Amino acid sequence: MMQNRHAVIAAILSLFLCWPLSSTISGKLQAEEAESRDLRSLELEELMTIEVQTVSSTSHYQQKVTEAPSSVTIVTSEDIRRYGYRTLADLLRSVRGFYTAFDRNYTSLGVRGFGRPGDYNSRILLLVDGHHLNDTIYDSAMLGTEFILDIDLIDRVEISRGPGSSLYGNNAFFAVVNVVTRKAKDFGGMELSGEAGSFDTVKGRVSFGERGRDGLETVLSASGYYSKGDQHYFRQYDQRLPFADVRAWNNGIAEDVDHDRSQTGYARLAVREFIFTGAFANRTKDIPTASSGADFNDPGNRTTDRRSYLDARYSFGLGNKTDLSVRVYYDYYRSTGDYLYAGTVDRDESYGTWQGAEARLSTTAFRDHHLIFGTEYRGIQHQDQWNAHQNRYQLYLDNRRRSRVWAAYLQDEVRISPVVLVNAGLRYDHASTFGGTTNPRLALITSPFDQTAIKLLYGSAYRAPNVYELYYQSPISVPPQLANPSLVPEKIKTYELVYERYFGHNVRASLSGYYYTISNLIVQTTDSTGNSTFQNLSEANGKGLELELYKQWRSGISASGGYTQQRAYDARTDTVLANSPEQLLKFAVSTPFWNERAIVSIEEQYTGKRRTLAGSTVQDYSLTNLTVLVRNTSRNVEASFGIYNLFNTAYRDPVSAELFPLYSVQQDGRTVRVKLTYAF
Repeated sequence: MMQNRHAVIAAILSLFLCWPLSSTISGKLQAEEAESRDLRSLELEELMTIEVQTVSSTSHYQQKVTEAPSSVTIVTSEDIRRYGYRTLADLLRSVRGFYTAFDRNYTSLGVRGFGRPGDYNSRILLLVDGHHLNDTIYDSAMLGTEFILDIDLIDRVEISRGPGSSLYGNNAFFAVVNVVTRKAKDFGGMELSGEAGSFDTVKGRVSFGERGRDGLETVLSASGYYSKGDQHYFRQYDQRLPFADVRAWNNGIAEDVDHDRSQTGYARLAVREFIFTGAFANRTKDIPTASSGADFNDPGNRTTDRRSYLDARYSFGLGNKTDLSVRVYYDYYRSTGDYLYAGTVDRDESYGTWQGAEARLSTTAFRDHHLIFGTEYRGIQHQDQWNAHQNRYQLYLDNRRRSRVWAAYLQDEVRISPVVLVNAGLRYDHASTFGGTTNPRLALITSPFDQTAIKLLYGSAYRAPNVYELYYQSPISVPPQLANPSLVPEKIKTYELVYERYFGHNVRASLSGYYYTISNLIVQTTDSTGNSTFQNLSEANGKGLELELYKQWRSGISASGGYTQQRAYDARTDTVLANSPEQLLKFAVSTPFWNERAIVSIEEQYTGKRRTLAGSTVQDYSLTNLTVLVRNTSRNVEASFGIYNLFNTAYRDPVSAELFPLYSVQQDGRTVRVKLTYAF
């Protein structure tokens, strides 16, 4: 009942924000509504003004989202400022069909009802300007404060739903998320930013972007973040209760053990067709949940993740409407986890380095065809895992691996007629660890009316077992974990029908229905002796319906809404999967005042109830976020104030078996943030 009341209050606030402040604004809105007639009655000049978004990551070239072989959502830098998104996880949680869970260490992402606790986002491919970010130990995609970029460096985020292995190979299982960075022209000089918020949180950023007379474009940025975090009560660790864990003490209160600190850096140098980029991130997070059987309320429990990469791209024309693009890259990843057992430090370390190259040929030389042919090679020098006691040195794991992957892919976009488009793609990957796999994608796209698209989509994708699932073992973790080198890749097949339409004056709508099947699903299980291991034990299916609406008025008011009805379930038992809400609802409205020098935005997010790994249920909840953005006429000074979880809703997220005896964790209540940005 309380959740419903909060949702009603948020809706009233939203309507208030949409209500014009003067008769002048009201007259504008009435005029705009009168002009929102059917597209068939619009003049040619009016049709040409309808803005259709474009996406580059779905097919490896820029195309209208209505012609992309996927259901696509794009979130822009203006959206980030208006709604006060603090991390990439915040941004993705606002997108239809997506939801997140936070175990007080890492943020995991769910999509289309699938978000298994503890999978480290290995079934989502994360890119920055086309560069793969998933590491080679856990295949993890870092989304929270552990993300490699400051969110202020994002120009837009392209979210392409469905299998993407026909172009990208491993991990492009449920979606491809491509983060496109800001260029030198978006800065025009120096930019400083600082913010402060709840839990003694502070953050600072300095960035520089400039385009020289010699054509050299330079972007440099560095940022730092710190948060003390909150104190947390866990009834499982309250020694006053009869069912308390043996590690229980301090009345179940974890104090001063939720610190979060990170540093990031980014550089981009571009001269005509040559682009060089580099990025690094270093993040340390204290763990208040006593995961993996560690001592409760000990400040020594923490993880540190370091991630960096160098990327060089060069594109040039070969004539006859043909272009060649070449990319080479080097990546580094190291993760360290310290866990205390009766005062003894147990250290987990993972270390990965890899480099690779990709060549891609694009041509429109053949009439009505847009052909893409590419080849890629990745050599992984280090996939090392190590575990040992530090105080009384005892080595439990020293596993060092290396592997390689090569791939070739072909995609053809064929214009059958002015209203029919066919997009077909095929990729073959061969890994030294498990052999070869072939994954196709086929899309039939028709436009029976102007600015309208109906898409019939099919695709398959795979996720190879990572080295953590294959080879990690620890006799002292709780429960003890065993390796399983016989795992095979997971496979998904997805069928989808999408309807998209753009109307006059920036109105768009999307409706999609999907069905998928997963075979050889890798799950973590516990045997009769109490040991934990990963096995290809399960098959899963999912189906759902997604609706999205967006409207922007000439006055600057914008509103969007998204609704998802979904069901992801075990194909053998028909049981709904853990951490899988059957309903998601998103609503957001943004209203400018004083010639857009002030913008008030409110966002409402509803997440349905979810099952934990223990079979219990965490209740549904609604979150309301409010952001006020103020900027001067030249927009070189911006100040924002955000209130997150406005009504202080109490809610929980399901977590992985590593947090036993916890199966869900309480999330933050109401928090605030103040931010100031100055560009000169």
